[in-house]
Amino acid sequence: MGDDSEWMKLPIDQKCEHKLWKARLNGYEEALKLFQKIDDEKSPEWSKYLGLIKKFVTDSNAVAQLKGLEAALAYVENAHIAGKTTGEVASGVVNKVFNQPKARAKELGLDICLMYIEIEKGEAVQEELLKGLDNKNPKIIVACIETLRKALSEFGSKIISLKPIIKVLPKLFESREKAVRDEAKLLAVEIYRWIRDALRPPLQNINSVQLKELEEEWVKVSSAAPKQTRFLRSQQELKAKFEQQQAAGGDADGGGDDEEEAVPQVDAYELLEAVEILSKLPKDFYEKIEAKKWQERKEALEAVEVLVKNPKLESGDYADLVKVLKKVIGKDTNVMLVALAAKCLAGLASGLRKKFGQYAGHVVPTILEKFKEKKPQVVQALQEAIDAIFLTTTLQNISEDVLAVMDNKNPTIKQQTSLFIARSFRHCTPSTLPKSLLKPFCAALLKHINDSAPEVRDAGFEALGTALKVAGEKAVNPFLADVDKLKLDRIKECAEKVELVYGKKTGVAAEKKESKPVAGKAPGLSGTGGDKETKDAASKPGPLKKAPAVKSGVPPKKGKPAAAAGMGGAGAKGKKGPETKEIFESELSIEVCEEKAAAVLPASCIQQLDSGNWKERLACMEEFQKAVELMERSEMPCQALVRMLAKKPGWKETNFQVMQMKLHIVALIAQKGNFSKTSAQVVLDGLVDKVGDVKCGSNAKEAMTAIAEACQLPWTAEQVVAMAFSQKNPKNQSETLNWLSNAIKEFGFSGLNVKAFISNVKTALAATNPAVRTSAITLLGVMYLYVGPPLRMFFEDEKPALLSQIDAEFEKMQGQTAPAPTRGISRHSAVGGDDGEEEEQEDVGNDVVDLLPRTDISDKITAELVSKIGDKTWKVRKEGLDEVTSIINDAKFIQPNIGELPAALKSRLNDSNKILVQQTLSILQQLATAMGPNIKQHVKNLGIPVITVLGDSKNNVRAAALATVNAWAEQTGMKEWLEGEDLSEELKKENPFLRQELLGWLAEKLPTLRSVPSDLLLCVPHLYSCLEDRNGDVRKKAQDALPFFMMHLGFEKMAKATSKLKPTSKDQVLAMLEKAKANMPAKPAPAKPSSRVVGGAASAKFQPASVLAEDLGSNTMESKPDPKKAKVGGASSKAKGVQGKKVLSKPNLKEDDDKSGPIFIIVPNGKEQRMKDEKGLKVLKWNFTTPRDEYIEQLKTQMSSCVAKWLQDEMFHADFQHHNKALAVMIEHLESEKDGVISCLDLILKWLTLRFFDTNTSVLMKALEYLKLLFSLLSQEEYHLTENEASSFIPYLILKVGEPKDVIRKDVRAILNRMCLIYPASKMFTFVMEGTKSKNSKQRAECLEELGCLVESYGMNVCQPTPGKALKEMATHIGDRDNTVRNAALNTIVTVYNVHGDQVFKLIGNLSEKDMSMLEERIKRSAKRPSAAPVRQAEEKPQRTQNISANASMLRKGPAEDMSSKLNQNRNMSSHSETTHAVPREFQLDLDEIENDNSTVRCEMPALVQHKLDDIFEPVLIPEPKIRAVSPHFDDMHSNTASTINFVISQVASGDINTSVQALAQIDEVLRQEDKAEAMSGHIDQFLIATFMQLRLIYNTHMADEKLDKDEIVKLYSCIIGSMISLFQIESLAREASTGVLKDLMHGLITLMLDSRVEDLEEGEQVIRSVNLLVVKVLEKSDQTNILRYRIKIVHDFHVYHLTMIDNKNESELEAHLCRVMKHSMDQTGNKADKDTEKGASRIEEKASKAKVNDILAEIFKKIGSKENTKEGLAELYEYKKKYSDADIEPFLKNSSQFFQSYVERGLRLIETEREGKGRIAASTGISPQMEGTCVPASTHTVSSSIGNTNGEEVGPSVYLERLKILRQRCGLDNAKVLYLTTLATPKHFICGHPDRPPLTSLLSKPALPTVASSTDMLHSKLSQLRESREQYQHLDLDSNQTHSSGIGTTLASPSSAAANIDDLKKRLERIKSSRK
Repeated sequence: MGDDSEWMKLPIDQKCEHKLWKARLNGYEEALKLFQKIDDEKSPEWSKYLGLIKKFVTDSNAVAQLKGLEAALAYVENAHIAGKTTGEVASGVVNKVFNQPKARAKELGLDICLMYIEIEKGEAVQEELLKGLDNKNPKIIVACIETLRKALSEFGSKIISLKPIIKVLPKLFESREKAVRDEAKLLAVEIYRWIRDALRPPLQNINSVQLKELEEEWVKVSSAAPKQTRFLRSQQELKAKFEQQQAAGGDADGGGDDEEEAVPQVDAYELLEAVEILSKLPKDFYEKIEAKKWQERKEALEAVEVLVKNPKLESGDYADLVKVLKKVIGKDTNVMLVALAAKCLAGLASGLRKKFGQYAGHVVPTILEKFKEKKPQVVQALQEAIDAIFLTTTLQNISEDVLAVMDNKNPTIKQQTSLFIARSFRHCTPSTLPKSLLKPFCAALLKHINDSAPEVRDAGFEALGTALKVAGEKAVNPFLADVDKLKLDRIKECAEKVELVYGKKTGVAAEKKESKPVAGKAPGLSGTGGDKETKDAASKPGPLKKAPAVKSGVPPKKGKPAAAAGMGGAGAKGKKGPETKEIFESELSIEVCEEKAAAVLPASCIQQLDSGNWKERLACMEEFQKAVELMERSEMPCQALVRMLAKKPGWKETNFQVMQMKLHIVALIAQKGNFSKTSAQVVLDGLVDKVGDVKCGSNAKEAMTAIAEACQLPWTAEQVVAMAFSQKNPKNQSETLNWLSNAIKEFGFSGLNVKAFISNVKTALAATNPAVRTSAITLLGVMYLYVGPPLRMFFEDEKPALLSQIDAEFEKMQGQTAPAPTRGISRHSAVGGDDGEEEEQEDVGNDVVDLLPRTDISDKITAELVSKIGDKTWKVRKEGLDEVTSIINDAKFIQPNIGELPAALKSRLNDSNKILVQQTLSILQQLATAMGPNIKQHVKNLGIPVITVLGDSKNNVRAAALATVNAWAEQTGMKEWLEGEDLSEELKKENPFLRQELLGWLAEKLPTLRSVPSDLLLCVPHLYSCLEDRNGDVRKKAQDALPFFMMHLGFEKMAKATSKLKPTSKDQVLAMLEKAKANMPAKPAPAKPSSRVVGGAASAKFQPASVLAEDLGSNTMESKPDPKKAKVGGASSKAKGVQGKKVLSKPNLKEDDDKSGPIFIIVPNGKEQRMKDEKGLKVLKWNFTTPRDEYIEQLKTQMSSCVAKWLQDEMFHADFQHHNKALAVMIEHLESEKDGVISCLDLILKWLTLRFFDTNTSVLMKALEYLKLLFSLLSQEEYHLTENEASSFIPYLILKVGEPKDVIRKDVRAILNRMCLIYPASKMFTFVMEGTKSKNSKQRAECLEELGCLVESYGMNVCQPTPGKALKEMATHIGDRDNTVRNAALNTIVTVYNVHGDQVFKLIGNLSEKDMSMLEERIKRSAKRPSAAPVRQAEEKPQRTQNISANASMLRKGPAEDMSSKLNQNRNMSSHSETTHAVPREFQLDLDEIENDNSTVRCEMPALVQHKLDDIFEPVLIPEPKIRAVSPHFDDMHSNTASTINFVISQVASGDINTSVQALAQIDEVLRQEDKAEAMSGHIDQFLIATFMQLRLIYNTHMADEKLDKDEIVKLYSCIIGSMISLFQIESLAREASTGVLKDLMHGLITLMLDSRVEDLEEGEQVIRSVNLLVVKVLEKSDQTNILRYRIKIVHDFHVYHLTMIDNKNESELEAHLCRVMKHSMDQTGNKADKDTEKGASRIEEKASKAKVNDILAEIFKKIGSKENTKEGLAELYEYKKKYSDADIEPFLKNSSQFFQSYVERGLRLIETEREGKGRIAASTGISPQMEGTCVPASTHTVSSSIGNTNGEEVGPSVYLERLKILRQRCGLDNAKVLYLTTLATPKHFICGHPDRPPLTSLLSKPALPTVASSTDMLHSKLSQLRESREQYQHLDLDSNQTHSSGIGTTLASPSSAAANIDDLKKRLERIKSSRK
């Protein structure tokens, strides 16, 4: 057991991972004990095991696994972090536990899954279990099903989501395994327990036998509602309650409400998969449906019928389909087809549900009119269709259409419409059937119950009965006032029979869904009455909001506090409608009156009534008055008394005293008696006559007011006004109007007949008497308070002068609220509550708009106009839109029926011509105003598409769309928009503009709503994805909208919705939710849940009156507690008021005007003065650790002179949201107020430093966003930061580099980077250096990294005060206690080392040994992977864009920072050659690098591989595409296109793949745009050179780099090929390519095609095919002369050259083949085409197998290793390497010792020098005879050529060989070292682009091409052009020099110059060597 003791000592977690199973078993046992012991669920102990739990459950040893499962279960149960392991552990359980034979293992696995569900990880577990159902092993499937079933039975359907399970059920029933089918059956039974019949539709298609078995099982399921028995951790209260109930004996009713809550009603529809049917329509459907033969039409319809049978349809654009079906129903003569089409519509409606709503309005009228058909099957089909359609929309939306049909002459249509209304009412609730709807329907139905046709009457009764049942008598009775008793009884009888869809609680038949209002009732209310009250208050419009508060729980009722409070509890059911309390009196004859009067008045009084003496009459009146005062109400005969008063002389009384008294008595009688309208009629005429009287007028008005109180103002006013205008006296008219103005203020506006008033007011406005006009205008002003802006619409056509007076009056009223009514609360309220009036109130605003005379424009929307709007040419489309504009303009107010216009306009919203889109938007805006609230019905089909336009990329289009949406929302309210999935679908689109605008809009609208449809919840998942959107603005808007979503949905729902997110996202979102919870505004409603505004009535009151009320919010708020929140009681409502104010009070108009000016005022010399003050210490220097109040005050004072007052208030507000607002405004004004910003820059920066000390992240993010924009602007303006600005800002910015949040750090770094463009980097260095002294380790690390970046970008000169001091300072951090800081310090010094070389060690000075070794190690590591650093940098700091490539303008003004001067300084700094690295080496030749370049001749030296080559290809850091799109890159950065193009082309050859790819993409984009492609002219050669250099670079470097992802290379290849193809598509540009460049390019491409490494890549074949295509393009499009020259040369030279390399010509087929090809190719060029030769060309396919090569090499190395054969081995290796220059001997050397490696290297070099000596001699004597012999004599191989031989003699290859040799000698090159080619395919093969390539192993490793002026020469001429782009082009230059110095046959055109060049190089190399020594 010795080995046991080893592992016994290990800690538990290590035992658990031990390779011995016993050790693991022991580990699991101990872990189990440990897990049960740890009390603290947050103990650090848990995290040790985080990664191990998966191994616990998947242990390969069954015994250990069991214990592991137990331990895992304990872990999941107790550890707070267990949730993080859910996915992997659940997956482990499914795959490795459920397949175990032991039952115990399965049991534990199941328990673990359930435990994860308990700790809130249900979704993840369910996902894994569902994946398990696809497993091949039936055991696993069975176990997964069982686990799902168990989870469902314990946790219930609320936690386990059923939809995905039901989706896979049918598949499980089809399984071959009986066990799986049985388990599936049990699962189906369990699901049935929870959702009952909703499970039937999804399972309807399973095997009938199985279905039958299921049915049998289902019958047995108990009918009691199932309950959750196991609870989540968050449901502990529920759990406690459940346990209590169990203890109490399982009392079933215990948790009444909760239980209902527990089982959500599942809608079968939700569980179904939506089916897409539009694409499945028959191809010829639309032709067939129009066919002449009815059979064809029938076929078409049948096809649709089959498709719409799918119970759930995918949403899509069904407009066309609905249109043709509608046409069939409306126009088809064959009734069978009508029925069929109706069935199709019904299917569509039930399959699409709410999504069909947008089409409902189009088809309802057609169906209703088709009810004229008598055939029962047609009628039935139409009924089914219209009923299905009704369910997709609301009664409100189709009410117009239905009401229009009600007046039809055809009795069947009337009957069916009434029946439809009755059926529809059944689906309504009191809230969805408000008075505004009941009113018109009841009016129309009353006509029906008086119809001559009995069936129409019956249907009418049924409809009215249903209405009565649904809405309750209280709501309906007022409309039935004139119905006689018989009919009324009949209606009530019908009402009793009605069965409602939503159960039948009388009066308040609130369905389950709508029960929120009921549930939230205030405790003071009970019974029907109270409930109704709550609702009315909720749905009242604005003006009421200001009603005085009521103490009881009842919402404020129109000014009858006491009565209302008293009413609260009474809830009297017997309440009749308002009319019932009105006193009806028949007219009495004068005799009866006298009799009644005599009974109550003294006899003398009656006698003196008509006395001739006025004094007697006066005495009589006094007695009369006394008698009236003493009379009881019950015994006062009002009519008799007033008739007495009216008796002669009556109202003609001449004595004013008597008259005054008489009028006073009328008022008394009206107040004290039961005064009826009949009595009123007797006196009103007289009163109106006296109202203008100077002396009696006031008494007359008093009497009128009393009568109004008795008989209600609406009736009285109507009588009075009519009487006034029927007489001529202008005084009476004006006074009547004045009285009315006053009366409205006292009584409120409810119930007034606006229409009648308006016509009278119009008469008054036309009066000649100015007093009448003035009174009329005053009355309008009062009406305006109640009605709002719509009122003006009625007077648009008045004369301008008058209109301006009216406007002035309205303007006066603008800031006022309608006063609360003080009268009209007549004594009846004690009995019955004056509700009639109160409810009437809600209709005001709407009524007014409804009264407008509306024109029907549908006849003007002709088919011709519609086709114009959809025309192909934009001008015609524009004409069509213009016509629409003028139609709407002419009509002013229109009816909602606009024919085909919506569809036509909708298609224009995505017009390619943006001008037309904008025009369409303005038409839609017009439409909203013209149609008014009725535009509601178009929200879905026209409003939502407008929202889509918010995603347009053009700013002005978005603004127009937003304005349109707002105009619509003003008319429709928000409910229509928020209902359904449309809005969430829009938010789902990942368009940043759309998301920003939409979220912004919602954030603005949601706070103003009292309630929202539940569908708002659908937006939440998309809102969360917006919170993590790539785009900062989207994230910002989403954060702003969050609190408002929460205000309506509540924190719980929102938090629950996060469960679908990834764990990381979830945590972030939850944190944001917590934050939003704190900022959540209060709802602007009587804060009861009942505020759910239902039905159109209330939401349509998005009418201005309510908006007004909100505007006034700010004025009234402080003065009195806001009654909206009154229920909280006085005190708290005040506090709430302030909070509410934030949301509600939109500043009123006056304030708005102030905001129009500039936000920054330019004060001349203001900034200079401030600096002087600070220097002279007149003010505090901006320097603090935390900002004290005096700093803030000082800044405030300084700002007051130059920042707009309102902005300053926002900036210094206590609430952070105001700071956000201020920043938003500043961002908005940044561009437009550049000068202002610059003049206040010091103050702005100081204010921003204050923001850095705020704790609120949203403000900080916004501030950083502003800073980024600000500094970009300043650098464009070439502004330079002053010292004062920098010192008071940068230190505080640097504090933020240490923020824990990643985003913020990134932003701060980006800002620091941008600042270097407006402030010298060297000065910036000092501040950053200061930052490294911080206590915050994150800040230290980031500052160190920033220092590294500064050095890297700007060289050593930035180091202040001196590089030595700075480096010493940095080096101290290598010993920092924080790991990240240490790393940062090391990386920074490595960066400096890369720039500055070994001198770094001198500068650093003494370091501790440990630190030094760390540094050296790091430097070594970085040297091994040189390319990694720059790439990392490119990723990390994409913003550090233009530093290296800074063109002259970038670093303006900072004199020391000027690039050129920096270059010079750097050069002078030290003679050490490496210093030159420090400068952005634009075009220097780095001889060091050339010396070490592994692509030069000395390819025998294996050690070369280690040389640091990549340095040459330092990436040019260019911005990632995210940061800057392509086109701006072209425009902003450089002044002229040419230099831009040079810059981009220079990047094509970059060593960094990303850089190159981006450059190529930019060029490709330019080439693809015809208008821009011309810009490339003149740059073609340059571009091609860069491209083939990149090809060479890939070939030599990238392909060999193991670390590089090969996909990257393929991507680069495809970019290169893509942009070349784009280039060679454009003939004019392709022709610019010169021969030399073409030669190199073709060589590069051919090399690529022969590269076997490319073949091995995944997409290699594809790359090679593309190259083939490209070669063809090049040959087609290039200048033919150039191409011809190239072909002749290349073909000829290729062959001559390769002939020299064939070892044994006698045996070589290759030689014969090459000669044949040459002959053929020459023939072709000489137009003597002999096509057959090609066929004879043999393709040589010799693929040396890798294995063979390895064997040979192994043999050779064996020899070298043995003592005796060493020499021989080395010689063989040398020969072998000569022969196969690309042979890789690295693997054989890799494993050997360093000594052996250097020995081999030395040996090879010796042999080389020996042979070179001999070679030289041989070379001068000519070719070896063997070679010569085989080449010349064969006359078949000679080729006719006229090149280089004017007289057409035959020239043999040997001539070329000679020439080649001489040239090579002149260049000092050795002829022995010639590339060895194993194979070569005929060039013809490339040229024709055959994709079938012969297999090739050989690689053309370096271009070895004969004399055509090479592109290297051209490079020199190009370099001068490139200078201006000041780019790191050094690798291009290096490459060109490589080609000079590499001896591989790049034969130069002018050998002497080349030789000179090489001599020069040699001298320089010598110099370098000597300086090294």
